[in-house]
Amino acid sequence: MAINPVLQEGNPAPDFTLPSDTEGDVTLSSLRGQKVILYFYPKDMTPGCTIQACDFTERQEDFASKGYNVYGVSPDPVERHEAFREKHNLNFPLLSDTDHAVAEAYGVWREKKNYGKTYMGIVRSTFLIDEEGTLVRIMDNVRAKGHVDKLLKEID
Repeated sequence: MAINPVLQEGNPAPDFTLPSDTEGDVTLSSLRGQKVILYFYPKDMTPGCTIQACDFTERQEDFASKGYNVYGVSPDPVERHEAFREKHNLNFPLLSDTDHAVAEAYGVWREKKNYGKTYMGIVRSTFLIDEEGTLVRIMDNVRAKGHVDKLLKEID
C-alpha cells in the first residue's frame, strides 16, 4: 500500500493536535506562518531512529536558517520521547501519536515486513509544509542514514 493517495504535494496538510515532549500540545494549524518539517519515524531508542534524530539535531541550525521548524512523530508515549531527548540531547520537539491516528491520516501507518513477520507500523517519511499549511514535498519510505543531508539539499 502506498502513501495516502489524497495526500499530494500542493494539497493542505492534515491538521492535528498531538502531545509534545517539550511544548504541551502542538496543533499544526497553530503553526501557520511557519515552515514545518514533519518527519515520522518508527520508534525511539532504535538504531535507525537514533541516527535520524541525531542528524536532525546536528543540522537544526541549517533548517532554522531556512525558516523550518522540525517536529518528529512516532507512536511512542511522551515519557519515552523525554528519555530519548535526554539521552541524545535532541533539540526539537517529539510528538506522541500513540493511537497512530495522525500517521494514518498522513498515510504512513502501513503494513511492514521484518524477518518474515508482517505487522503494522510507521513507514519512515518526511513532509515539508509551507507557511499556509500546504504540503510542498512528500518524501516516502526514506532511509534514516543520509536523509537529513538529502532533505537539506532539496530545500536549497
